[in-house]
Amino acid sequence: MNTASAPEATGAESLRVRETLRALYTYIRPHRWTVALGLLLALVGAAGGLLQPLATKALVDRLSSGGTLATVLWALTVLVLLSAVAEAFGAYVLERTAESVVLAARRSLIGRLLRLRLTAVDRTQPGDLMSRVTSDTTLLRAVSTQAVVNAATGTVTLIAAVVVMAFLDVVLLGVTLGVVVVVGAGAALVMPRIGRAAERSQAAVGEMSTDLERVFGAFRTVKASGAEERETARVEASARRAWRHGVRGAKWEALLGTADNLAAELAFLAVLAVGGARVASGDIPVSTLIAFLLYLFFLMEPVYRLVEAATAYQEGAAAIARITEVDRLPAEPPSAYGPVPTGARPASVRFEDVSFRYGPGLPPIHRRVDFEVPGAGMTAFVGPSGAGKSTVFALIERFYEATGGRVLVDGTDVRQWPLSELRSVIGYVEQDAPVLAGTLRENLVFSAPGATDDDVRAVLARTGLDTLVDRLPHGLDTLVGHRGSKLSGGERQRVAIARALLRRPRLLLLDEATSQLDAVNELALRDVIAETARETTVLVVAHRLSTVTDADRIVVMDAGRVRAIGTHEELVAEDALYARLAATQLLTPAGRAAG
Repeated sequence: MNTASAPEATGAESLRVRETLRALYTYIRPHRWTVALGLLLALVGAAGGLLQPLATKALVDRLSSGGTLATVLWALTVLVLLSAVAEAFGAYVLERTAESVVLAARRSLIGRLLRLRLTAVDRTQPGDLMSRVTSDTTLLRAVSTQAVVNAATGTVTLIAAVVVMAFLDVVLLGVTLGVVVVVGAGAALVMPRIGRAAERSQAAVGEMSTDLERVFGAFRTVKASGAEERETARVEASARRAWRHGVRGAKWEALLGTADNLAAELAFLAVLAVGGARVASGDIPVSTLIAFLLYLFFLMEPVYRLVEAATAYQEGAAAIARITEVDRLPAEPPSAYGPVPTGARPASVRFEDVSFRYGPGLPPIHRRVDFEVPGAGMTAFVGPSGAGKSTVFALIERFYEATGGRVLVDGTDVRQWPLSELRSVIGYVEQDAPVLAGTLRENLVFSAPGATDDDVRAVLARTGLDTLVDRLPHGLDTLVGHRGSKLSGGERQRVAIARALLRRPRLLLLDEATSQLDAVNELALRDVIAETARETTVLVVAHRLSTVTDADRIVVMDAGRVRAIGTHEELVAEDALYARLAATQLLTPAGRAAG
């Protein structure tokens, strides 16, 4: 064994413990006075139990001397009742506080997750992130209050019991502690194994959530491919891993509980043997032996509390580690979008020598991209798949940061814009035009929650959605299903466009926004986009010739570079790639998709 590495490992472990306790305190701190009240009530209940053996000793001494028992019996009754009431109320206070801690942790975690940068989300499975909000925070519940209070009350009552037992008989105390220390040393070896099993079990639960999210994200594809059995086996494999680690943890917990019971039984037998001999020799009265045996049973309660606290800590530490990992992921500042002023001027956009790659070691997506969009009008981006067209929009929105050069909006580097202000002036229609579960109205006003009914009606008419609303059973309040499953592809695209227009942006980004529309609806929306471009800067990524022929300027991209900029007529005459794309209808024949 390399002895030089041992201290480093110990130091790393103690550092992790400090970090865990520090993180735990941040969750408890807002509720510290409530936890203190629960602790006080628990100590009152423990104090009542601590005094009962002494009252029993007094009762036995009274019996031996022939005195009256009424006073001692009343005292015992009051002690039992006070202890029970205090413990019950304390348990309620702690359970309620534990739920509050979990709620606060979930609120904080959800807020953090929704502000993560796309680079962080790209590296992490969504199902695993969701499991941190659900199962990991549930484990936090036990360690945040019960473990803390159990550790405190267990320590205080254990010390108090040992002091009183020493006052009764030092010899019997020595016998008791000898047995407890021997068994406790074995139990200490088990604790880290419980923690490792808990951590692996939680990781496996995260994998299971990821696999389920993967299936439900492509549910129709799974069914159409006849892949139900294969995907079931995949999810079951994750579930079995969680089960295996859970069983391993249960095995060590059972061993720990057995050690606890063994210590109690061995200590009882040893004290009974040694104490009986001391009573027979006249060293102690029988009342002292009875009281000591009662304290011995009482002693097991704080020991059990400490073991339970240590077990909860080992499980909770794994959950806290996974939760705090989210805090280390890069996140955006909190959003505070305000309404965009009506009549605001169109935004200008400029890329200056922009380079970008998704991560170190990955191929570049943009290679010194340079172009300018001065203001109102429509600019189209065309080029083969993988040319970097959609990435232009991602860099404008600051979903990602350019690794070289500058992206400017209104002459200011986007990195210098307050993020919420930057995005408040942009309307963005993604390539897959996502629609969220909920009502049609909720989807339309998602980007403009302050929109009036008149605004909604106007944008419905502009995008041709008014006829859809008329035939829906509950109009705008009709549920559209998970990811808009009750709408066609073309309807989802029109909803996404209407949502962006309702925001009245100064800069409108359309990423293949009409790819799933039929020829009639595409023509109608082309007119809407052309009308919008008169007062708004419109950038369009297009694969259809019909979408770009009327553009004020066309930016041709290839292999992450801008190869040409001009109008349709200029580029057909001057750029071979564009001429070839135009001859093949820019890769996608118009009217192919159904609306």
